[in-house]
Amino acid sequence: MSAQDKLLTRIGGLLRQAESTDNEHEAEAFLAAAQKLATRSAIDLTVARAHVASRERRPTPAQRVIPIGEPGKKGLRTYVQLFVAIAAANDVRCDVARTSTTVYAYGFDTDIDTCAALYGSLLVQMVRASDHYIKSGSYRTATTEKVVVETTRWGRQVQRRVQAPVAAVTARLNFQMAFATRIGRRLAEIKSEVEAEAVRGDSGPAALGAAPTGTALALRNKEIELTDFYRGTSEARGTWQGPQASAGYSSAARRAGDRAGRAARLGNSPELDSPRGQLPRGGE
Repeated sequence: MSAQDKLLTRIGGLLRQAESTDNEHEAEAFLAAAQKLATRSAIDLTVARAHVASRERRPTPAQRVIPIGEPGKKGLRTYVQLFVAIAAANDVRCDVARTSTTVYAYGFDTDIDTCAALYGSLLVQMVRASDHYIKSGSYRTATTEKVVVETTRWGRQVQRRVQAPVAAVTARLNFQMAFATRIGRRLAEIKSEVEAEAVRGDSGPAALGAAPTGTALALRNKEIELTDFYRGTSEARGTWQGPQASAGYSSAARRAGDRAGRAARLGNSPELDSPRGQLPRGGE
């Protein structure tokens, strides 16, 4: 905390004491002390009061609408898959519009901001990498299994499995699905490691059978608050199942997408470095 912040907090504390006491003389004394500090540092009392109010305001979950793309745009389902994978690793719940054009994100503002920032960067990387894969022509050497329906000379329909070349749309879909899946796993691993480290960093081991304290308790309280908010706010009637490779399956494209997901830059998000920054202040 900077010297200016400390001074603002100190002045704000004196103002709160002046405003909360019923003793007129005490109120005057606290107010006078606050005014002296403010005068010496040329700080407006209103600024000091607002500073303390802002620091003590307890964050609460909120719902935010995340636009994914225009109706009819190709690839929206894999775009949604990417956002949902990022959200799952950042304590954000999601509902998805039937058209995949919109995601309804539920979480704390800082967490949703983190998701939006990561999504903006990783979407560009995913699209660029899949474009490069398609333009390279690598997918053309692979085949995919398809079911062909044939009619016999007696009018009976028979299904037969055949190997067919992988279409570009199939390759792109499989590539992006694998990319999003790998990103989700990477972020989940980071989240797990950072939270475990933060819990271990709490002072003193917990007694056997004792309730969790510090970071562990704050994380648990955050999860409960978000779950309650989601249940009370969401109007979703089902669970989003993710994109389906209905056009076919390509193991080669999946492997290429997974490699790109492993190599993707996750950025330097402070939220990924420290889960404490995501916790509601009331749980610290």
